[in-house]
Amino acid sequence: MLGWVFGVDVAVVVFTLLSAILLASTPSATQPTVGVIELILGALLLLLAVRPWRGRPKAGVEPALPKWMGAIDSMTFWRGLGHGFLLAAVNPKNLMMAISAGLSIGAASLGVGQQALVIVTFVIIASCTVAIPVIGYLVAAERMRSLLDSLRAWLTHNNATIMSVLLLVIGVVVASKGIQQF
Repeated sequence: MLGWVFGVDVAVVVFTLLSAILLASTPSATQPTVGVIELILGALLLLLAVRPWRGRPKAGVEPALPKWMGAIDSMTFWRGLGHGFLLAAVNPKNLMMAISAGLSIGAASLGVGQQALVIVTFVIIASCTVAIPVIGYLVAAERMRSLLDSLRAWLTHNNATIMSVLLLVIGVVVASKGIQQF
């Protein structure tokens, strides 16, 4: 969880700073530049949605657990920290969302304090899906174990469909934000 939060934070901060630098050098082209980048990111997310959709398991076939997911139970703290960071900051799906968020934050006319507040808010929201189960498990491990095990089984079985729909929705939102910039 800590690696995930740190990864999201680093990625968004880096792309906020990069977008502020990029957009500062071309102030008259700010809106079209942001629009083109967001259109490209949206299109890439839409393309990424196709792969898991096509890879969905056939009816009655049990999907294989992703290797990274199977390794979670045996990870050390440091390996888990690094793994969480990489999943949040370097995974192409998450990276494109961090680029889009950083671009939006950097393009907005916000002061440093306001940007920091927006980044913190984004990181909290982006980390909820990881933080809530982890905190729940830390608070009530025995009561959460069966719920988390059933959730894990459901997510494993429906992972491809969930990822396709998520990428489709986020891709449409990012692309539409790009269109609005023109």
